[in-house]
Amino acid sequence: MLKEVVKYPLSIRGIESKEFNEVKSPFNGDVIAAIGQADEKAIDAALSVAEDVFKNVMRSMPAHQRSEILHKTSKLLLEKKEDIARTIALEGGKPIKDARIEVARAANTFLLASHEAMRLDGEQIPMDVTAGNENRLGLVLREPLGIIGGITPFNFPLNLVAHKVAPAIAAGNCIVLKPSSQTPIASIKLGAVLKEAGLPDGVLQIIPCRGSKGNALVKDPRLAVLTFTGSPEIGWQMRRDAHAGTRLVLELGGNAGVIVHDDADLDLAVRGAVRGGYAHAGQTCISVQRVYVQKNVYKQFVDKFVELVKTLKVGDPLDDSTDVGPLIDDGAVEKTLDWVDKAVKSGAKVLSGGKVINNHLVEPVVLSDTKADMLVVCQEVFGPVVSIMQYDTIDEAITKMNDGRFGLQAGVFTSNLDIAFKAARTIDVGGVMVNDAPTFRSDHMPYGGRKESGLGLEGVRYAVHEMTQPKFICLNLNIK
Repeated sequence: MLKEVVKYPLSIRGIESKEFNEVKSPFNGDVIAAIGQADEKAIDAALSVAEDVFKNVMRSMPAHQRSEILHKTSKLLLEKKEDIARTIALEGGKPIKDARIEVARAANTFLLASHEAMRLDGEQIPMDVTAGNENRLGLVLREPLGIIGGITPFNFPLNLVAHKVAPAIAAGNCIVLKPSSQTPIASIKLGAVLKEAGLPDGVLQIIPCRGSKGNALVKDPRLAVLTFTGSPEIGWQMRRDAHAGTRLVLELGGNAGVIVHDDADLDLAVRGAVRGGYAHAGQTCISVQRVYVQKNVYKQFVDKFVELVKTLKVGDPLDDSTDVGPLIDDGAVEKTLDWVDKAVKSGAKVLSGGKVINNHLVEPVVLSDTKADMLVVCQEVFGPVVSIMQYDTIDEAITKMNDGRFGLQAGVFTSNLDIAFKAARTIDVGGVMVNDAPTFRSDHMPYGGRKESGLGLEGVRYAVHEMTQPKFICLNLNIK
């Protein structure tokens, strides 16, 4: 146990912290910190402050100032990289080597946002395309929307927060952030970094709370945009609960699939699928869950895949050599084991893994002989489970990839350009990675799903667009 538990009270004007929630390590159960909890009164106060700060500060803040704050934040994150990475590993169980990558990515997200703040431009509309408008000039400006509500998950407690906070500031908005109750400390440390970088008080306000208390934020009519990353069930309920005037951006996960054709570089495909399937114990929205391998190379692929999986080290997230850390809580462990057990009872075979080592550590699971209607195939496991299935033709593989409720990202491994383009054009997802796993994401690219995987786009430039609105201005110049 830690000798002294660090307390983080609420930092909302006029609000005192009355209730604290303990944050515990998913690896060993140690108490990491105690976090002040926001109730409806605190959420209302945060929104009132945000409304005032937007009107009196952010609306008139010039682009160069917003850009400078974001750029300083990027530099400070890199300076504090080791401390924040350790925080991510402690509170979320992410292996420290991956946590360092997350901090570096978050720094890059803020750097990208600093550039976008300087290029938030509009366009000129030629009005003289119709007779009688020869003396008119049309302009389209992009303006900030006001208050952004951000709700983030546990699995990327810094970079997924950055993907909501950085574009909001770049666009000139204020943001009220509800981080995951399981991993709020990284958000709080980010808030301190932003303040050090010169962000005015009230532009970012953090409202840690659990469960339904966050509904006060979701339903508030003062929200211009609600941006949420999390489960489909909660996300679509938010769509029903949110005020009619609130714009929603929803990133709701999936069950990412991979096609491995018989002309692919098998070693590349194996490395990509293993990394994509078991990074952060499979707890990512684009974690590899389904692998469809052409029958001519199926056995060869499976043998290589299982061999590589068995080399993964499962253990303490603070150990530099750890590849797979713990699942986030008891419920995640129970769900993973239950779904694997149900698959086995329905005919699937466990080729490797499946044992609980201690606490929330689960050995990476490799399944074969799974079917489309098994939970491990058609739903989102969010655990270290990969099913490997075979196909005959590329058309069959594409049909299997599209058979489901989700459509976030997919991967295709092939050396044939025609097959690559056919798959990329016909797989019904938001992004297709050719000769890479669907877990690839660069922070400037458009990122969003189809079907039940969500609404709208993230990726800094695209998020800025979601968080601004066009205004048309027409000048009658009366030129003679």
